[in-house]
Amino acid sequence: MNALLHIKRGLDWALELLVIVVFGILVVAVLWQVAARFILGDPSDWTEELATFLMIWVGLLGACVALRRKAHLGIDYLVSKLSVRNRAYTDILTYFIVAAFSASVLMYGGGAVVRLVWTTGQVSPALGLRMAYVYLALPVSGFFLTLYSLALAYEAFLGMRGETQVAEAEMERVIE
Repeated sequence: MNALLHIKRGLDWALELLVIVVFGILVVAVLWQVAARFILGDPSDWTEELATFLMIWVGLLGACVALRRKAHLGIDYLVSKLSVRNRAYTDILTYFIVAAFSASVLMYGGGAVVRLVWTTGQVSPALGLRMAYVYLALPVSGFFLTLYSLALAYEAFLGMRGETQVAEAEMERVIE
């Protein structure tokens, strides 16, 4: 169990670092586009395309980080009216639905799209970048969303059993 927690912590750290780096590159690309257009009077051909591709990656990977932090958007008015036990059942069901969607549509379907686009050799017009790298955001985010959904479902299950404090103490012990 400790090895899995260390692996998950490493993946969490790598994912957040990747989102930060990609977002930083996105900001620089957009700033260059604005400067080239308004200061130099010669807009750059490639920065708009790069910004679009980076926005796709930031959006999908950012959703993974938000899910892990339980910061994703949700309308929980009806759920908040349920008993604690029924709320836990609802959370577990919701996380399993998210995991099923992420595994089937994003990982499996996205992987199929990446394979198809890779074999066709499609490239972007301005950057000449293989589009498979852009579409790779689908299975990568699907992996993280599936992982985090299952982890949160397990956490909700432990909470139902009153073992959340034990799990948190175990996590803190591993982190130290």
